[in-house]
Amino acid sequence: MKTKLKDKELVSKFMNGDKSALETLITRHKERVYTYIFFIVKNEKLAEDIFQDTFIKVIKSLRQGKYNEQGVFVSWVIRIAHNLTIDFFRKDKRMPTYSNDENPDIDIFNSKRFSEETIEDELIKNQIAKDVRNLVDELPSEQREVILLRHFGNLSFREISEQTNVSINTALGRMRYALINLRKLIEEKDLNLSIM
Repeated sequence: MKTKLKDKELVSKFMNGDKSALETLITRHKERVYTYIFFIVKNEKLAEDIFQDTFIKVIKSLRQGKYNEQGVFVSWVIRIAHNLTIDFFRKDKRMPTYSNDENPDIDIFNSKRFSEETIEDELIKNQIAKDVRNLVDELPSEQREVILLRHFGNLSFREISEQTNVSINTALGRMRYALINLRKLIEEKDLNLSIM
């Protein structure tokens, strides 16, 4: 069964003409990649467009032999998604903004495991998610980037260092300063980010 195959085996099958192998890879990683893109752009349609562009570029890169099998496939895909997202904002010359008012039905922090909670609990979680996102937006760009890659892209610090072309120590330092700055911002704004 294809789902039991490792990513590199599926890549190899795709390179040898098995299109269903790519479908398996996309299905396996779509939630992680889409969530990463959506968290940055905060717009469902735009996230879908960038997601599609990401896999178009993945297909082209695979066909051109640009995938390094020593890397982790999903990290490579997230790097492509990250670069396409940055390219979009460079072209558009604007930074993303977050507002629950635009589409209150979308909440990436929402999860099925919380479905039995009360409406009040859900409202509190939505407000916390909004507050956290606003705090992350106030960080310097290098600190914001490492937070997004680590906590929403689920990349390791080694993968972050490779993607951002800095040492692991620099990536760790940026995370440390990001957390220090987030704590300061929470205190300054006197925010309560606990559910209870």
